[in-house]
Amino acid sequence: MYSNMIKMSADCDFKDFVDRLDPFSWLKNICAFANGIGGTLFFGLAQDGRVIGLNDAPFDDNLIQTQIRAHITPRPEYVITIISSGKVKIITLVVLAGVEAPYFCSANGVKRAYVRIGHESVPAPDQILNEIRLKAGQGTFDSTVTHLKKKDFSFTLLEATYFQRTGARFNKTDYAYFGLVSQGDLLTNAGTLLSDQAILGNSRLRCVRLDSHAGVGRFDVVLDYKDYEGGLIYLLSSGRDFIKNNTKVPFKKDGQGGLFEPDYSMGAVDEALVNALIHRDYQDLGGEIKIDVYRDQLTISSPGAPVSCDEVQGQDIEKVISVRRNPVIANLFQRLKFMDCRGGGLKKIVEETKKLPGYADDFLPTFHSTEKSFMVKLKNVNYNGEDTTAPGQSKENIPSDTEVDVMRLMRLNPKITQVEIAKAIGKSRRSVQLLTASLKKKGFVDREGSKHHGSWVLTEK
Repeated sequence: MYSNMIKMSADCDFKDFVDRLDPFSWLKNICAFANGIGGTLFFGLAQDGRVIGLNDAPFDDNLIQTQIRAHITPRPEYVITIISSGKVKIITLVVLAGVEAPYFCSANGVKRAYVRIGHESVPAPDQILNEIRLKAGQGTFDSTVTHLKKKDFSFTLLEATYFQRTGARFNKTDYAYFGLVSQGDLLTNAGTLLSDQAILGNSRLRCVRLDSHAGVGRFDVVLDYKDYEGGLIYLLSSGRDFIKNNTKVPFKKDGQGGLFEPDYSMGAVDEALVNALIHRDYQDLGGEIKIDVYRDQLTISSPGAPVSCDEVQGQDIEKVISVRRNPVIANLFQRLKFMDCRGGGLKKIVEETKKLPGYADDFLPTFHSTEKSFMVKLKNVNYNGEDTTAPGQSKENIPSDTEVDVMRLMRLNPKITQVEIAKAIGKSRRSVQLLTASLKKKGFVDREGSKHHGSWVLTEK
């Protein structure tokens, strides 16, 4: 028994067999060993060290090496050996401590770094991942020290915002404490991004309000356009104001006084903007954060794919772990109460949107990432397919294409229900309620009889 000589530990693990259906179950151990002091993985040994053996050790040897090449980046250094023990064979995989840490393991589109805690391989928490980077001489972009001196720049907005949101003064020592300056009073990149001046030329925000639906083409009528350049707190405030000024917050009267029904949840908007600012890739010198407001949705996109995920689309948002690309900035934003420490930004965007009056599954936020960018799509819960104009502009009293489809169904079957209309046109019941209310307001449709047994009456105009 091998248990007489070795036991499962931080640098040793046993596997009964090479799981070919779920290679991730052992790949994460290899990743964790490479991110630590190294380690040995035994295939063909039971948890207590008994020799079980492998049915086809040469095949498993080749499979292990193929899976490492395909799913672990950078490629770790290792030595793999087939050992005979009596009539059976086992495989030992010795993983060396990585010199290119951190190492990431990709499975089902999700890319994560793993470390050993006790005899288990677990996802590396942010602080440990950052320590690995720093030990490997791979400090993050925002922690890198520049040649710029703090005394040559101002931080009025940062200090005022800190006092407003925490009730405490931002002292001189806090600049070093939060990683904004280094020895010699030199600014880090995080310090340049929090200053009042636009020191980094790519610290920009481009905002556009378009009189069209998303995806209709590039020849849209631009109703509002703003370019902002400056510190991150300024960009956050400016982006939030642009969205508020270019979306609506209808007020609906009810028996209890009234209810505001905004197009978008500002809680979701705030979270999406904060995520874009703290997770964007500032080394993309030609990049900028973009806000596009359409009739039916708004999108917030930023340079840089998520650190923890190859492609976010199709992933279970509950399981997507946030890895901070810019931990210095993230820590300060957390102290400013712009975000929490749980790393569940995408989940919070979904949760805040679901709180909106009139929310339906049709309005669920979506996320999309590529190798170079990340986008959040928030859908207008008050959008009903109507050909609307921008806030403050007059509306023509004509039916939209979707409203024409609804009236056609009503003409064919005056007793058709909203549920049946929704199914026929591929919309939610909430959307149909908004469509019928719009048609009534414009004078195209009226209702005779009771809510459940009445009929639709079309007025020819």
